[in-house]
Amino acid sequence: MTERARKDKQHFHLAARAVPGHSSTYANGGGMTYQYYDFFAGGGMAGVGLGPGWNCTFANDFDAHKADVYCANHDGGAEFVLGDVAAVTTDDLPGRPDMAWASFPCQDLSLAGARRGLEGGRSSAFWTFWNLMRGLGDEGRAPGLIVLENVYGALTSHGGTDFAALAAAFADFGYRYGAVMINAVHFVPQSRPRLFIIGIRSDVTVPAGCISEIPSPLWHPNKLIEISGWLPSNSAKNWLWWDLPAPSTRNTSLATLIEDDPQGVEWRNDTDYLLNLMVPRHRAKVADAQRLSQQLGRRVVGTIFRRTRTDPNGIKHQRAEIRFDEVSGCLRTPSGGSSRQILLVVEGASIRSRLLSPREAARLMGLPDSYKLPDRTNTALHLVGDGVAVPVVRHIAAHILEPILTANDARAAA
Repeated sequence: MTERARKDKQHFHLAARAVPGHSSTYANGGGMTYQYYDFFAGGGMAGVGLGPGWNCTFANDFDAHKADVYCANHDGGAEFVLGDVAAVTTDDLPGRPDMAWASFPCQDLSLAGARRGLEGGRSSAFWTFWNLMRGLGDEGRAPGLIVLENVYGALTSHGGTDFAALAAAFADFGYRYGAVMINAVHFVPQSRPRLFIIGIRSDVTVPAGCISEIPSPLWHPNKLIEISGWLPSNSAKNWLWWDLPAPSTRNTSLATLIEDDPQGVEWRNDTDYLLNLMVPRHRAKVADAQRLSQQLGRRVVGTIFRRTRTDPNGIKHQRAEIRFDEVSGCLRTPSGGSSRQILLVVEGASIRSRLLSPREAARLMGLPDSYKLPDRTNTALHLVGDGVAVPVVRHIAAHILEPILTANDARAAA
């Protein structure tokens, strides 16, 4: 471990020293508690989703702002080590965890990262994490479960060869594994499809109900089915179709999560300019929203993205495109003004616009209002936009992770 990483680690452990008998904020205080590691942990949003039956014994991220938020929301974060994952060794990893969670960097697997893939400067951190898992295996401490989370592009990057490399990593390590594509829109009013690869150690039993003989159209899109069909035989033999139930009908909408008195953002004074950037079809959507608002006697909320579009003559124009389906577009880190979605709040004749507030963004990720956010707006939006949707994690934990661990604990106790 580098000297910088040692100092960072010491700093966070000293900061948490005042917490006697430290355990995660979400540990359950009596019942069965599962132990896990959280790599590329950010603000610990995976831990919020896992809930009170889980105790994090090691967490890591290189971003100091995210580290502060993690510690603020997890009893001081005694388990958190700030620094590059490359500085972590198996000596830093306590015990034998029930699960290792890794939301490894997605930049090189997305369009924004020019699809450099798993060998890109950021997403290649996966291999550093995987070498740690292999090291634990050499020591007889491999996790019972390993979960990877990333963008949809992790499935399609380099024509599926990056996904095949991830599959081979699991198979070569002796893990059975499968993938699900879950859109957070099933749980929160945000369109956010994400890929989850769930691996299970070879000696861990999978109880009935966690896997299926065939894929589910809800969780296994055609592209995933296609790519799984041409995996090499050594990877294909370890493939599983994870079986998740359909979630309950979502009862929240974008309008229900919007703050009346937003903190960290101001109402814009150029709403007319945005309206003038709309083509007639989108202006008509705004007019329809005004009529609907008057009929219902409440506000109607839409989201705007600014795009560059080419007209039939080959001339590029900036356009404002609106959607009123009560669903937010996918939250992103605030890397540029034109890429950030803008709220359009329609209340009868009144039309106002502004950016999402940090608390609204947090709600769209399923975080409770008790979750502490950074004071700086951009820092908060970066943290939230780079995280994992909390109720998606809970759904996976409730229907795959916890049934597996509970069944195997019962077998061990018998």
